[in-house]
Amino acid sequence: MKDIDAKKPWLISYDKDVPATIDYPNVSYAEFIRDAFESFPGRVALHYMGKGFTFRELDRLSNRFAHFLLESGSSAGDFVAVHTPNIPACYLSLIGIQKAGCVYQGLSPLLTPEEIEYQLNDSGAKVLVTLDLLFEKIESVIRNTGIHTVVVTSIADYLPLIKKIPGLLLKKIPRAAIHPIPGIQVIRYGQALRGRAENLVNIKVNPESPCVMVYTGGTTGSPKGALLTHNNLVRHTIQNAVWYGFRKGADTILCPYPMFHVAGCFISMSSIAHGESYILVPNPRDMGAMVAAIKTYKPTSFLAVPTIYIEMMKRPDFQNADLSSIRYFLSGSAPFPHENIREFETLTGGKLIETYGLTETTTCIAAPPFNGVKKVGSVGIPIMDTDVRIVDADTGEPVPVGEPGEIVVSGPQVFSGYHRQQQETENILKNGWLRTGDVGILDEDGYLFIVDRIKDMVNVSGFKVFTRVVDEVLIEHPDIATAATIGLPDPKRPGSEIVVSAVVLKPGKSGSEELKKEITTYLQQKLASYKIPKRIEFLEQLPLSNVGKVLKKDLRGIMAK
Repeated sequence: MKDIDAKKPWLISYDKDVPATIDYPNVSYAEFIRDAFESFPGRVALHYMGKGFTFRELDRLSNRFAHFLLESGSSAGDFVAVHTPNIPACYLSLIGIQKAGCVYQGLSPLLTPEEIEYQLNDSGAKVLVTLDLLFEKIESVIRNTGIHTVVVTSIADYLPLIKKIPGLLLKKIPRAAIHPIPGIQVIRYGQALRGRAENLVNIKVNPESPCVMVYTGGTTGSPKGALLTHNNLVRHTIQNAVWYGFRKGADTILCPYPMFHVAGCFISMSSIAHGESYILVPNPRDMGAMVAAIKTYKPTSFLAVPTIYIEMMKRPDFQNADLSSIRYFLSGSAPFPHENIREFETLTGGKLIETYGLTETTTCIAAPPFNGVKKVGSVGIPIMDTDVRIVDADTGEPVPVGEPGEIVVSGPQVFSGYHRQQQETENILKNGWLRTGDVGILDEDGYLFIVDRIKDMVNVSGFKVFTRVVDEVLIEHPDIATAATIGLPDPKRPGSEIVVSAVVLKPGKSGSEELKKEITTYLQQKLASYKIPKRIEFLEQLPLSNVGKVLKKDLRGIMAK
């Protein structure tokens, strides 16, 4: 069989204005975004609950924060942790951190105190930006870390006065008290910026040095800090701009991804670099607020995880909303069930784009051509300057066309490694190629199909069961809303596993032994016998991460009981 990797057949499917390769500047992210600040000073960069921050304001306020960092003892290459939802201080800090030559570290507000302590000590951060509502959580562990300065912001910060004053008086805006911590500087965000210089701060850094660090989910072992360089961020921004035909200074982005997630971080940084307007979503579970944002701001693109879109489809206000301004709905971070895709495409006029990427690839590896052929079930083709191969996970040798194997990738968006984890870095980066840990198939046209995670693949007496395949079939059952399949040790066959599935039923449906039998009979008509779950359990909801991925590790604990 021909070697699909050598010929890169996907290039023939590129849109006519998309080149196979691009020349990239060798600059830091802070240098790269200067053009946006200088070209669009009066354009709104950030929309926050009725207030618009222009690029001029973002530039000045982030300069103030950069000066604060330098005057507080921060130096180029230091990590600055930001522990907030998607509110203005998060983005002002992000840009200020870059101007000061420091590294942005996103810290999830959902972490436990112990998890916060681990990540702060792992990064070695000295400055932490947090929310007053989270102050009590960080206070319990902050003296066990190297943090010397805590900057505290609030939901009310930067709200328009017409909302801020009555909200505070009527106690509709949540807030919490803060107080001194011995040996640590604790300062309000406004106080940190007050009186600081507004002149440009742009500390020179090597573009190959870290720009952002994002912690992986830590499904096995401790979380790992993935280091994304300035070149990663700048070059991937250019890749996406060319692929999707971004119009500099003309687009408006709606994106509920949190800023501690690689997608939220990259999309906002890319938006700012292109002079786009970015709509802040402090609470990604507030579907009503997002529908209202569509009505108010007329976004040109919407980027989210499948679970957000699936929940939005259930809402009459979304079903009846004017979506004509939106050029595309981009979905990533988790598979979009085929049955739901058809429904969403019907509702939105066929504007869905499903992409594939990882934290370690600054987001995107493959995407459908924007104006070209889209194959059902495929996440598209490798984007420019990106090479993808399908190999045997054990030998590293390419597999025949159309056969499943591990996806490996190389390109300018591939990260530099894990912070302080040399062995983990060497395990995943091999001669310039990143081992994704995902099982995929490349067809003869170079379109990529995701089959499963290698660690989620179930070994049934030597037979490979891809759990995503089982899930897709389950979701097509008329009574099932969503499902997740895992493998558990087979007590009768040491070294083998059994297939088990957790099922969430549609509203109005109730679980019973009869329904389990009916589902099993249904599966027998569509799957080989070894793929059929030995156990089906009804759950009210699946355990999900803060960005909508099923937590298989947690599900195994639930199903093992």
